[in-house]
Amino acid sequence: MTNDLLARFNKAFESKARLSIMSVLMVNDAVSFNELKELLGLTDGNLATHLRALEEQGYVLVQKQFVGRKPNTTYLATEAGKQAFADHLNALEAFIRGAV
Repeated sequence: MTNDLLARFNKAFESKARLSIMSVLMVNDAVSFNELKELLGLTDGNLATHLRALEEQGYVLVQKQFVGRKPNTTYLATEAGKQAFADHLNALEAFIRGAV
């Protein structure tokens, strides 16, 4: 039974950074790169790498625009990302309940 539960874990969310990114995006409509960086305490490069991986999976949508003359990049969770994250959390919860 444990292997069945482990198989339901989504590898995209095994990283603490990606788990944190998705957690923030699940409770916010959109979050800027700088807000994510500050909230999660990640470096520019580290955050960008994890966001790119989530974007490639189709879990995060990137919106680039200018505010005045400054570029502003915001991120939001896609419907597929929200569902995948919810499924991952449900699998994690089932694993924890089964382990008790």
